[in-house]
Amino acid sequence: MVLIRTDPFRELDRLAEQAFGTLARPSAMPLDAYQSGDEFVVHFDLPGVDPDGVDLSVERNVLTVRAERTGPHVKADDVLVAERPHGVFSRQLFLGESLDLEKISADYDVGVLTLRIPVAAEAKPRRIEISSGESGSKQITT
Repeated sequence: MVLIRTDPFRELDRLAEQAFGTLARPSAMPLDAYQSGDEFVVHFDLPGVDPDGVDLSVERNVLTVRAERTGPHVKADDVLVAERPHGVFSRQLFLGESLDLEKISADYDVGVLTLRIPVAAEAKPRRIEISSGESGSKQITT
């Protein structure tokens, strides 16, 4: 696999959802990931997070997204409903060897963090010309 997401509690949440029919805990950093041409695109929903509160790091093939959303500045006895998660959230993606980790780009717009991770040049298919004395040359994709 080229892009793998990890969440150690995902299986427990899935079992709780099956047993009780509801989500056990909402994901504080939901994501969408897909391949578009020669790059992988990942969108993280981070509503209410200041761009300065987002930190990205890559170590070996692990990409870590860390974000902090501060809560409302009200006294606890004034709160009527508090459903929006706040605090520090992090998410890790294990990236495949075929991605170019040196050229990851990030953009943050209206609460959505978008990462673009290009496929490494050496991982792209290339054509190799084969010459033959009888029938001319042919190209084969590897």
